[in-house]
Amino acid sequence: MQATSPGCPLEHMTAISAAPPDGGIDDLPWGGPGGCVGWIRSRMRPMPPLVAPVLANDLVRLEPLSEAHVAGLRQAAVGAADGVTYADVPVPETVAAYVAAGLARSADGGYAPYAQIDATTGRLVGHTSYLAPRFWPGSDRLLAVEIGSTWLSPSVRGTAFNTAAKLALIEHAFETLAVARVDIKTDARNERARAAIAALGATFEGVLRHWQPSAAAGEQGRPRDSAMYSIISGEWPTVRTHLRRRIAAKSGADRRGTAAIRSRRG
Repeated sequence: MQATSPGCPLEHMTAISAAPPDGGIDDLPWGGPGGCVGWIRSRMRPMPPLVAPVLANDLVRLEPLSEAHVAGLRQAAVGAADGVTYADVPVPETVAAYVAAGLARSADGGYAPYAQIDATTGRLVGHTSYLAPRFWPGSDRLLAVEIGSTWLSPSVRGTAFNTAAKLALIEHAFETLAVARVDIKTDARNERARAAIAALGATFEGVLRHWQPSAAAGEQGRPRDSAMYSIISGEWPTVRTHLRRRIAAKSGADRRGTAAIRSRRG
């Protein structure tokens, strides 16, 4: 690596370069003594991949996404994007490309997409994922993970399904992955999604301004403000009880399953 200034002391020359060497997210802008201005190359080792096992309970089966799910997701996508303004939801014609993009994104280990299946009917009804893992420094141990990229068929909206799916994902995150925190965020303008996240028992932490690219139609290349919510490990027992009660109440209303929801593996 070369320094960007001839006056940069020799001892700094191994730490900086004139431009980010490969555009990696660990290359940080840096300004230092002796006129040194450049980029610090992070020497962090590659992060371990997110592992996405099958997750299931009485109402939900979450399977790691594959091309085999395309046909079923095409059916699930019928009407799924109607009325959705601020999220990336495919239509039947774009499902194959959506799945291909998700599988490509998962290749670096930082994204673990799922096909959502209604365990009571066997039908595919949507998509969700783990993403944005953060690790303890110098360790393979997860500190936090996000749940997102969620969309559902209109056939299961308003039922216990989404709450049961979130229970499966959050339970696995805390009890198997042993994270300290689960993140859930949405476009700050998406009032319906924000209400749904709050109803899970997640805590609103604030709005992160211009946090990520907008997924809204016509806003390509523009940043969006993201409303950030979280559940931390100490809150999990209370949130778990809350979710189970919500599932029981909704199951009674829509006659889907029993009051006691059981986790299943595989």
